[in-house]
Amino acid sequence: MCFSLRQSIIDGDIENSLKYANECIKASMNPLEVLNKCVVAGVLELGDKWIRGEAFIADLVAAAEAAKVVIPILKNEIVKRGGKLEYVGRAVIGTVEGDIHDIGKTIVATIWEVNGIEVIDLGVDVPPQKFVEAVKQYNPDIVGMSALLTTTMVKQKETIEALKAAGLRDKVKVIVGGAPTSAEWAREIGADGWAPDAISSIDVVMKWLREKRSAVGEAHG
Repeated sequence: MCFSLRQSIIDGDIENSLKYANECIKASMNPLEVLNKCVVAGVLELGDKWIRGEAFIADLVAAAEAAKVVIPILKNEIVKRGGKLEYVGRAVIGTVEGDIHDIGKTIVATIWEVNGIEVIDLGVDVPPQKFVEAVKQYNPDIVGMSALLTTTMVKQKETIEALKAAGLRDKVKVIVGGAPTSAEWAREIGADGWAPDAISSIDVVMKWLREKRSAVGEAHG
């Protein structure tokens, strides 16, 4: 069943992903192992294929959608059985105000989540103040902002300025992305980092989280 679930995730088959996830639960399989060895492994395998040029962005989109449907089911089952999800960090993510493109942001959110980051997805068309409120409410380590239009890129800058005005900028690492953005743009607006795609974004944010854990460890050492 695990192999079938993993393959369904790779295929972006939501119906079969749900079917096999529920079958794994009914068979009393460890939901945490199912999450890691079937769902996470499937997404990461497809990500590796994409890096090698053996898969398309549409394949990543479909796999992310399948994983997004299955992950909450397995999470609920883990908690129901008295288990606990061990997150390595927390992130708030959204597509900035004026932009309703969802695909890239959804793939990033899913990639982060399957790598152990708790993700609060604010959706699309997110104004700067909503990012500020989310940082206050959830106290994340990372804020991710997507912009797919040259006309909405400026909202990434406005959001960083809003975080500064609220006294929150130094509490989070900010990563930006989207087709019209660049490393130069990220530096210009005062972001901490930039990634050209979902797969490379995980390397950036995981590096930040490792550095934070190391710093916390040294402070308590």
